[in-house]
Parts: sequence; C-alpha cells; structure tokens
Amino acid sequence: MLSRPKPGESEADLLQFQNEFLSVKASPAVKIVKKADKRKGDLGSGDDDRPPLQHGRDVVMLDDFPDEPPPLTPGPPKKSRFKGTRVHFEEDPGEQLDRADQHITAVFNKIIERDTSSVRVTTPIFTGGPFPTVFHRSEIKHEAKSAPGRKSIFAQKIAAKRAAEGTQISVTIDCDATERMNAEVLEGASHPESLRAPFFGDEEKSPGSLSSGCPRIVTGEGLRSLAGEQEAQNIHKENLERLKSMSKEQILEEQKQLLAQIDPNLLAFLKSRHSTATTEGREEKREHEKPWKSMHSELQPALQQEKGEILNANLSQESIIEMQPDTEKSLRTEVSTKINVTDDDLPVKPQKEWLHMDSVEFEKLEWMKDLPQPRQKKTKKGMQARFSLKGELIPPDKDLPTHLGLHHHGEEAERAGYSLQELFHLSRSQVIQQRTLALQVLACVVQKAKAGEFATLLKGSVLQVLLDAGFLFLLRFSIDDSVENVVAAAIHALHALLVSSEDEEYLDKTFSWYQGMTFHPFTPNKEEEEDEEEEDNELKTIQKTVGRKSKDENKPDPEIARYDVVKGLLKTKILHRFRYLLEVMQPVPLVVLEILDILTFITRHSIEACSQVLNCPRLIETVVREFLPTQWSPRIAEPGQLLTSLHGVPCATAMKLIRVLASGGRNAAARLLNKFEMKSRLSRFIAEEPQDLPLRTEDAMRINTEAFRLWAVAAGYGQACDLYRDLYPVLMKVVPSLSQLASDFLINKSTFEVSIQRAAAVMTLLTQLTQTAGCRAELQAQLSRSDPEDGDPIPPPPITWSQVSGFRAIIESVLKQCLKDLSHLSSWQALQPLSAACMLYLGVYYSHCRQQPSVNAVDCLEEVEHLSSSVLLPLLSQPAMRTLWEMLRPCSAVCNPLSCSQAPESLPSISSLSCIGGKPPMSLLGSKSPFPFLTALLVLVNNITHIHKGLVGKYAAIFDEKGLENYLVQCSTSGPPYLAPSSAWLLRLEYHFQYFVLALAQKMADTCPDYSQHASLHHCVAMALLSRLLPGSEYLAHELLLGLIFNPKLIPEGKTGGPEAADLSDLLHLDSKAKSAQPGSAAVLSSLPSRGALLEDAFNHLPLIQSCYRSHFVYLEPALVRSRNLYQGRTHLVQSMLLPEAKGPILPSDWPYLPLISLYNKVTSTESQWAVLPSLPMDLVNTVTRNLQWALLLETWRASVLQDISAAARLARLMCIFLTGSNLFLEGPVHCYTAALLSLYCQSKVLDSLNLDAALPGLASFYDLYINLLEQFESVSFGDSLFGIFVLLPLQRRFSVQLRMAVFGEHVGTLRALGVPFQQFPLPLEKYLSPPEDNLSLLRQYFQTLVTGILQQKRCPILYVVAVGHINSFIFSQDSTTQEIDAARKNMLQKTWLLADEVLKRHLLYYKLPNKDSPVGFDLYKELPAIRMKYLCTTTKKEHRGDASVSDS
Repeated sequence: MLSRPKPGESEADLLQFQNEFLSVKASPAVKIVKKADKRKGDLGSGDDDRPPLQHGRDVVMLDDFPDEPPPLTPGPPKKSRFKGTRVHFEEDPGEQLDRADQHITAVFNKIIERDTSSVRVTTPIFTGGPFPTVFHRSEIKHEAKSAPGRKSIFAQKIAAKRAAEGTQISVTIDCDATERMNAEVLEGASHPESLRAPFFGDEEKSPGSLSSGCPRIVTGEGLRSLAGEQEAQNIHKENLERLKSMSKEQILEEQKQLLAQIDPNLLAFLKSRHSTATTEGREEKREHEKPWKSMHSELQPALQQEKGEILNANLSQESIIEMQPDTEKSLRTEVSTKINVTDDDLPVKPQKEWLHMDSVEFEKLEWMKDLPQPRQKKTKKGMQARFSLKGELIPPDKDLPTHLGLHHHGEEAERAGYSLQELFHLSRSQVIQQRTLALQVLACVVQKAKAGEFATLLKGSVLQVLLDAGFLFLLRFSIDDSVENVVAAAIHALHALLVSSEDEEYLDKTFSWYQGMTFHPFTPNKEEEEDEEEEDNELKTIQKTVGRKSKDENKPDPEIARYDVVKGLLKTKILHRFRYLLEVMQPVPLVVLEILDILTFITRHSIEACSQVLNCPRLIETVVREFLPTQWSPRIAEPGQLLTSLHGVPCATAMKLIRVLASGGRNAAARLLNKFEMKSRLSRFIAEEPQDLPLRTEDAMRINTEAFRLWAVAAGYGQACDLYRDLYPVLMKVVPSLSQLASDFLINKSTFEVSIQRAAAVMTLLTQLTQTAGCRAELQAQLSRSDPEDGDPIPPPPITWSQVSGFRAIIESVLKQCLKDLSHLSSWQALQPLSAACMLYLGVYYSHCRQQPSVNAVDCLEEVEHLSSSVLLPLLSQPAMRTLWEMLRPCSAVCNPLSCSQAPESLPSISSLSCIGGKPPMSLLGSKSPFPFLTALLVLVNNITHIHKGLVGKYAAIFDEKGLENYLVQCSTSGPPYLAPSSAWLLRLEYHFQYFVLALAQKMADTCPDYSQHASLHHCVAMALLSRLLPGSEYLAHELLLGLIFNPKLIPEGKTGGPEAADLSDLLHLDSKAKSAQPGSAAVLSSLPSRGALLEDAFNHLPLIQSCYRSHFVYLEPALVRSRNLYQGRTHLVQSMLLPEAKGPILPSDWPYLPLISLYNKVTSTESQWAVLPSLPMDLVNTVTRNLQWALLLETWRASVLQDISAAARLARLMCIFLTGSNLFLEGPVHCYTAALLSLYCQSKVLDSLNLDAALPGLASFYDLYINLLEQFESVSFGDSLFGIFVLLPLQRRFSVQLRMAVFGEHVGTLRALGVPFQQFPLPLEKYLSPPEDNLSLLRQYFQTLVTGILQQKRCPILYVVAVGHINSFIFSQDSTTQEIDAARKNMLQKTWLLADEVLKRHLLYYKLPNKDSPVGFDLYKELPAIRMKYLCTTTKKEHRGDASVSDS
C-alpha cells in the first residue's frame, strides 16, 4: 500500500510516488467522469472513451482537439439550456418566405473586401544590421514650435521623426501642392467673393472648401482607385456649381434645413472630422508658410483684412446655427489655452543647468504664472457661487490676495473662494485637516443660508441644493469617521442644518402660556405620497399609519430623506452612533451640547421618533448617568468658556431633552421617572437653591428651571405627585419669594430673564398640580362605585385639594405685586410672563374649586367677588390696559400673515418655526405682545363668571374697547392664513385668545340686554374661527358649535327685520345691473314662498339645524375626547403633550355644505336603496332641508364668512341635490330652498366671479360632475325648470367648450326635455351669445341638431336661440380666417339656403338680436342688410331678384 505524502517532502518525492503508482498499475481511488456539454445535449462520455496511457507516461490529452487547425469560419451560435422548455408557437409563413427567398437583398448583406490596390506600401528602411535601429528621442532635434493639444516631449519627438520620414518620400508632391496653393490664393485675391464664403472654417483653405479641388466628405475610398476618385470629383464639381448658382441667403437657409435633418450624433462626427482635417491642414501649411510669405509679401495687408472678416463671420454664423450658449465660452477657453508661455511669464526662470530642464515645457509650467484679473464688468449670466472659509459669499468681481488661501482650486483660478462642489470633494480627502476644513466651511454656509444672507444674492435655495447633492449623507458618513476633529465638524454642520436655537428659545418662553406645554410635531407636511382625502374613521387612520410605516421600511434612505430628513437620519442608525460618541468617544463639551440639541430636535419630530430615542440601547442611560449626575465634583471654567469635559457634570440641555421626551406620552414619562430614576434627579435639583449648587449661577438657574418644567410635564399626566409632599417646604419657600422679583429687575438685569422663566415654570407646575388634585374627588367617586368586573379603575392621585389650596392667597399677592408695575413699560414687559402664569393658576384654581366637596360654595363666591373688586376690575380701568388692547392688531399673526411666514431658506423636508434672527417686538412672540397676558386674563374672567353669573355684566366694558373691536373686525374679514409648521404654532396661541373672547361674549348675550350691537361681529368671528381651528383644538370647535354658531342671540337679523329686508331687496332690485340680468327671477319664485319667509323658517329651526350638523361631525368624537381631557385639565386621561399633525384645519373650508356632501358620497358610493321606493326617507329630506336652510341664512346675512368658498364650489355643492336620490329635488322644502339659493347665485356679482375651470376641492373636475348631472337629467328630470336652469347655467359662452359639446354631442337627448321658458330663465341671453362661437366642431353640431329637428324652439327655447344666433353670426361673418373655416362657412350658408324647412331657414338667415319678450326669443330682420344680401348672393350665386322671394316668404 502506497503511503501518503508527508509534510516536508519535495517535488522529486512526489514524482517518485507517481512513478511507483504507474508501475504497480493499480486502479486509481478516484474515477474521473467527463460531464456532458450542456450546449451539445446528452452525449454522455466517461472514461471509456479516453485512450490508455502510452509508454507508461502521464500524457495530457485534449478531447475533440483536431490535429490540424480548423478553418476560420464563424462558430455556431450558443444554445440556451432553457430553450427546450419554452412554449413554441407556429412559425409565421411570411417569415419562412423571407428567409427562403434569395433576391437582390441578399447581395447587400454580403461583405465586400475593400480595394487596397491604390494604397501606397512602404518598405522598412534597410539598416544593414541584424535588428532595426532602436529609436531614441535624443537623436531628434528639438523644434521650438509646440504641437497643439499639449503633447508630451516624447510625443513631439515621435511626430518630428515621422514628419522627417514623410518629407523624404513626398518632396515632389509638396512642391506641386505649394505651387497649386499659391495659384489659388492669387486667384482668390482677384476674386475676394470666394474668400467670403460662409464655408470657410479657418484662415487657410480646408479640403472640401469652395476653392479646393477635392471633396472633404465623399472621397471615393473603398472603390477602385481611378473610378472612385473620378466619381468623387464629379460629385464635388456638381456641388460647387450648385453652390455658385445660389445666393448667400439661400445657402444659409439650406444649411439650416440640412442641419435640422441630420442626426445630432452624425453632425458631431462630421464637425470633429472637419476640425481634425483643419488642424492637419494648418500644420502642413505652417511648413511652407514662410517661403510663401516672402514670395507674396505685397498681398499680405489686403489678405489679412479679408481673413479677419472671414473668421468673424464664421464665428457668428456658427453660433447662430448651433444655438448653443456655451459656444463663445468654449472658443474663448480654446484661445486662452493656446497662448504660449514664455520665460517672462514665469516667476522663476528655468536654467539649463537644472536637472531635466534642458528642454523646458512651458505648457506644463503655466500654473506658475500670475493669476489673471477677475472680471470687473457685471454680467447677466449666472456665475458659480464661491464662499470664503467663514461661509461668506464672495462677489465674482472682488480681487482678494492669494495669501488668504482662497485660490487653491482648478476651475476659475482667478476667482477667490470655493464652490460647493469643491467643498464636497475636499470633504472626502484623505488629509484630516482638509476634511475638517471643508465640513467647517459647509457648516458656516448653512448657518448663513438659514439666516437669509443669500436670499437676494443667489438664485435658488442653497440648502435645497446641498440636500439634493447628498449633503445629509455626507455628514452621516463623516460622523462615522474615527478622527475626533472630523466628527466634531460633522456634528456642528448637522446641528446647523437641523437645529435653530431661536426656535428652542421661543418654545421655552411659551411653555408657561395657556396650553404652552403642548406643541405640534415637527413633521414635514409635504410627504411623497400624501393623501388629500381625510379619513372618517379612527381605524382607517391607524391602518393608514401602519401602511405608511411599512412603505418607509422598504424605501431606500435617500428617498425617505428627500421628503423627511429626520426619518432618513433615523434609518441610518444615527441614534446608535450618538450613543457611542457620548459613551465611548466622550467629545468636547460643545459637541456634547450639539448632540443633545439634535436629539431634542429629533424627539420633537413625532411620537415614533420619541419612541426610537427612548428605546435606543443605553442612550438615555448614558445621558442620565453622564450629564444628570446626583453627585459631582465642582469644576471651574473661565468666564465665557466651556468646561474641558462635560461628562460627570449636570447639564440643563440634558434635562431639557428628558422633558421633551416626557412630552411624547404618559408611558414615556413613566419610564423616565421610574426606570431612569428621574424622580431622584428632580429632588436633587429642586430641593437645593440654584445659588447653592456647585455650578455657575446661570447654569444652576437653567437646570433648576428645566427641573421644574419636567415636573410640570409629569404632573400634567398625574405623575410624580408623590414628590409634592417631600418638596412642599421648598415650594413654600420659593413661591413667596417671587414677589421680590420686581425689585430685582433694577439690581441684577443679567440673570433677571432666567429668574422670570424659573418663576413662570414654578407657576406652571402649581397649575398642573392643582388640576391633578382637582380630579381626585372624581376618581375617588369612580373608585367607590366601580365593580370588579369593569377592570382596574384609575387610582386617585396622592395629592388632595387641601394640600394645594393654600397657595392661592400667596399667588394672588404675587399677582398684585406684579400688576403694580403695569404703568412702567420696561419692567412690565419683563414681569408679564410671571403675571400671565399667576392668572392662569387662579383661573384653573377657580374652575376646579366648585367641584370639590370640601369647599364651601359661599366662601368660593366671596373669594371671587373679592378678586374681581380688588384686582381685575381696577386692572381693566387702568390706561395701560387700553394700550394693550390697541396692540392686538399690530401684533396679531392673523392680521399680519407676513409675521409668521416661513424663513427664506425653509425646506419642506425639515420643519422649522422660522424664528431665526428673533421675532420683532411688535409680533405675537415679541416683547411687546399683549396676547399671553390678555389670554390669561380672559381665562380667569371666564372661569370666575362661570362660577358667579352676577359678575358677567361688570366685564361688559371689555367689548367697548376700540382696539379689541378693530382686531375682531380684521380677523373676520381677512382670508384664511397660510398654514405651515411655523404659522400653525403661532396661530394656535392666537386662536386661544379669540375663543375666550367669544366665550365671554356668549355669557354676555345671555345676561346683558344691550349686547346685540356686538352680536353680528362676534358671530362672524366665531364662524371664521371654526373653519380655522387646527387639530388638537376639537374641544374648542365643539364648544363653538354648541354655544355660538347656531345661537339665535348672535344672529339679531332674525328678529330685527332681516326677513322683511330680504323680501324688499328682491322686490326693488336695488342693483340696476342685477335687475336687467334677472327679469324673470320673481317669476321663478312666484308660486314659491318668498325668501323672507324661508329665512324666517330657517331662523326658527336653528336648534334642529344644530343637531343635524352635530350628527355629521360625529367622526371627530375620538379626537374630541382627547382634546377635552387636555383643555379641561383631566390629567389622569391625558395621553400626550404632543398634538396631532397640523396638515390642515379640523373642518373643511366648505363645512356648511358637509351634510349634503356626505349624503352624496353615501349615495354614489353604494347601490341606491331608495330608487325603488315611492318616496324618500324623511330623515334624508330633513337633512338636506336643514343644510339648505343654513346655507340660505349664511348667504343672506353672513355672506362674508363664505368668501373663502368659491362660487363654483357652492354651485357644485347644490348640484349634488339632483344627484342624491332620484326625485329628491321635487320635495317641497328642498325645491323651495334650492330655488332661493339659485336666485342668489344668478346675481351679476356672483356670476362674474364664477370660474368653472378652476380646481374645486373634493372634485376631480367640474366636467365629470356635469356629465353626471346630464345623465341624471336625462333619467329623472321630468321636465323640471329648476333642474333645467342648473343644466343651462354652465353653458355660458365664457365657460369651457367641452360642456357645450357634451350637451350637443353625447347627451343630445337632453335637448328634448330642456324646456325652460324665457319667463323663468334668470340669466340674460347675451351671456350665451357673446362673443360669437369660434369652435367649428360645435358650430357643426349646432347646425346638425337644428337641421335634423332634434333642437326645436318648442322643446328647448333657450338653446334654440343660442344655436340660431351663433350659426347666423358664423355664416355671415366676413372676417379673415383660415381656408378651412372659410370653406365651412360658405358651405353652411349654402346648405342653409337649400333648407326645405322655411321657418328654420328664415330664422337662420334673418336672425337679428335676442329678445326674451319675443315668442321665439329673438328679433328678425324684415329684409337682410345690403352687405349680407350681397354676400349671400355671391355665395349662393343667386341674383337679387331671386332672393326677394325669400324675404317675402
């Protein structure tokens, strides 16, 4: 048995083992089997086909390898292994014939060998040696001229050698060419016209030019030498003769046509070939230029002038033909690159003694020249933006010195600064300093772009350009860098892109406003696949959210980041990287603070983002452990400087991150308080005074303020209330000291603002604790009467009303102390946040006071009376309050939409509040804004008047303020504000003020008899506010619907002569234009109740109208419950401080028509179940009637609140009546109110604003709705005139011709039932006849329906007049027009002349003007005017006397 090879044995040992194995002739342990070739089928062959080894040697055998080489024939095509399994169809017989047919096309498919008989063959130069001589470039003498294209030295030597070899062979040929060229130049001098031909491309004649003797494109190559050259020469001569016979203009015209027909790729190839030939021709010319110049020196001046003109003409024509704006730039660049560089241009003179400088390549030393001067002249062309190292935009004409380091770039070397593309390239450099510098410059550019410094200087958005170029992922890659400096620069750039310190500052300031803890998520409104239709079901909304999540998971990161940057970042696992940076790398304090700011911004994005931050492994643990420690060693930093390391030191930014995380939901807050031990942190930073903490005073104040805010958020969920007992002594010490802040304003102004924010945070905390304690009695009652089967009830909070009621007197004294400085403007503006927070606390206290069993009602009423008499009423009488009311309008966001407009560089994929640069003092968030204080004042007044009804009349003076009245008038008349993340946040704060004004007005309407003078204004404001309230304020909308919108006391017109005034307006027709426009409108309603009677009936049914609308708003019930819990302070039921996304108002803009739209959608989406019933369900008729009653009431008495709904949208909503049920429009109340609304829509001012071509909300197009209306009219109209008017209304001449063609085309059957009489038609006929119809297809349809009898005067009188009028205007029109229309016009006139129906013939020929009083609807000529008679005779070839019989007939 043979042994196996062992380690260490050589190759000789292996060969010996092989010989031993072969000598034994044993069978191998492995049998080699040859697998069948897949392309040859199953030709299985194994070892049996292999021949035995010869002579005992190991011979390599190649199967199927022939002894002789095979002929060079194309190999067989490859066969597919799957071809046999495919489905085969029967072959087309035509393809079989084409394959078998051998006709002349087979000849063209064969390849013919090219003729090389005329090609010159050169033999190698005989050297006499065994091998050719090796070429060395030093043997060739250097020539001074430089070849075009910047060839290297070796290439120049090779070209010189080939030129020398070619010169020896073709000396005689060149001499002959030189003589022929000289002769042609002389001939050209005598005939300068040939030199001006537009086909010259260079100073010399190129092959194929007008004066050359040989063609340039067609050369005859490939044919027999003599025949090919002769044929090409004949073609060239024929072309020259044809060109000489044409003028210059004709040549240019033909050239343009030819270039337009040629394929662009072929044209580029021909131009490149022309340039190559021109370059070679120039090189050959230069060889013989000097002797030619010496022979013809006397012709040089004249020829030089001619050549310059030819070059200029060629350049201008080329730019005209190619229509390329970059032609001039490319030519200028080409000329600049061919400028020779000399020794004088270089700062260092090259010496021949230097190594390898015996042959100086000046082209390669061009970079050493001085930079050219930047362009000084201004140009309209856009130039590439370049930035300094500080991110500043450098003007293109600014000349900066080179030592600043702004010229290290290749493109536009003379300009200072770096473009974005160059900075992107530099950021991926392998040099650390370059990467860091590029990211730092990009961060500066982003900061200045967000500040709006480039808005007027650059075209487009810098930030959008950066994001489109992948800036976000460039930063993400850089954050993964291992170098700390690069990571710091990338974090700084990402912080500049996402975070706005001003936004966070104003969010902190409004934290203590009314409902200031809540905020809308920072989610972009414009998503890639945003659904416009609102969902009516909570389950559908959840399913939609889940579906969107699954879609986002399957999309790539760049696609997600394109419409939502935060989502794109979260998909890149950036949270895990932040955790690694904070836990392992431990960067410098500035980077730590920026990371915490970015995490805060991500947390504000959405509840999903908040959950991801909270669930990221060890991220929150690291933040709490490293930046919120309970014990730390004091560290001292220089004034104005940060610590060397922030790890192990408490940080207010980290506490703010925890607070924003807690705002995401009650579950997140519970996890933070319990799992991450934030309760102990709260006790640590609240129990000790800020000045006693081993931190800087300002840092200690900020972290103490954030601790109070975090506790307030937790108390808003009813959590962390067990800390109240432990920290009660601290609160009792802090709250009384707040009254001393007014005196501290003059002592320490530097920390006064931070102290005021801390005091407001304490008030907000006490407000939330009071709300939680106020819910204890309710929860205790539920617990006592709950059953075990109902589940676990909510336990009462560990805080009682008696424990929090003791702060009321203290806070009231603090409020009195603050209000003393109301007359001092500077100190009042500083103390205003604290005053507003105190009033909000008192308002919440009294709203829960009456509900507590332990509170004596009489004592509560006495406290309220004392507060009113001692604090509130004297406050309202102060002169400074009048100033606050007058500042409402200048500081309003509703009245001044530009104050909440988006920033210049705002991006749809990054939400921002647009507070960059700060808000002006006279704005909603400005220092002089009265909104926070007045809102808190109205909250307190509403709550105490709700307890004590007798105090309502004492606050009537509020509505007598002129400033408040002007503000409300402006709010009711202004259009809907633009909705964006920046405006939604501000508008919500202002809407709270408007709501409490209206809530107080409702109490005034119930108690004060002289309130009616303000009722109409307040009702208009309530209507406007209802259509503008944003998601999260459903409770306010519900309260408006219950107490204000349908309140008869806010609609005084119903009792003070409003219906009579409407009847008087209809009878007198005050508008003269409306009188002529609707002479028969009264006839329409002659048999119907008057508009006044309908208005009176609608006013009396306001409670039923209210219940109808409330039933249709039931889909908002889940959102209403969440909103009610938040506004009523039911802390145990509040789920989150994060509001829903503000993609639009709660109710649609056309909500007054919502019941009608809902019924229409219900009927059209399912099979109609009422079609077979003799009558419609009564509830359906009542619903439509209530909707029409409310619409008529608003159209008559509140027309201003419907100005946001276009006339076309209102008309489309009314058309839904005819599409809802088969005979709904025939019901008595529905028919009456629809006719009354139609009479309003037919007034001239409404008709002029009617635009059916504009996009209508909720409709794909008005055309589709109209087609449905026509189909319904054909089915169930019953000849109803009201239905017919709605069909005729969109057929006016100024509307789309498609509507008229639909009636006279596919739905021509409507003409048989559209019998609206002239006396009932409310529109003037001129709107259908002017201007004359110009659509030939429609005119032919008019004529066809008239001739065939489909359109008759008795069946459809209105459209009969329209068709006759347009046909008459068309056939007698003699305006110049196209030949087709003129022929159709004459043809139609001839057919009219030959009509057998004499009545129709007379109407078409003798039509004069529309007239509703006429039986046929128009006047007729007694005799045709002379010009028409002449034209008729000319067209029909009749004499005048022949036409007289027609006129008499």
